[in-house]
Amino acid sequence: MPIRVYYEDTDFTGIVYHANYLKFAERGRTDFLRVAGVHHSELQEADPPLAFAVHKMEIEFLSPARIDDELLVETRYVAARGARFDIEQVILRDGQPIWRAMVRAACIDGAGRPKRMPVSIIDAIGAYVSEPSQSR
Repeated sequence: MPIRVYYEDTDFTGIVYHANYLKFAERGRTDFLRVAGVHHSELQEADPPLAFAVHKMEIEFLSPARIDDELLVETRYVAARGARFDIEQVILRDGQPIWRAMVRAACIDGAGRPKRMPVSIIDAIGAYVSEPSQSR
C-alpha cells in the first residue's frame, strides 16, 4: 500500500515521528484484510460481532522517513492458531526496508474476549502466506 509522508506525519526535524509508523502499519493491515476479502464492517455486523486487536508487536526502526517520501507498506500473513494470527510488515522507501514489525493480532468478540477465528477468515488471509502483499 503506497503512503506519502506529509508534514503532519513528521516531528520538528522533518523526520517521521515514531508513533506514525504504527498508523501506516494499521492502514497496511486493514488494506491487507480488505484485499483478502475480510472487511471490518462485515465483522462488526456478524453474529457474534468480531474484531481484531493487536496483542503484540516487535518493531525495528531501520532508517528514518522524511517529509515527501513515498513509502510502500507490505503485509504478509505468517501463521494463525486459535484466536490469533501473526503477520510481518515492512515499510519500504525506494525498495529498501526502513521499518519492520512482527505483529500478533487476536480475534475478539463484541465483549473483547478472544474468539477462535472462523475458518473462512484463516483461508482468506492464508492465501497470502508465500508472498508479501502490496495492498493497494
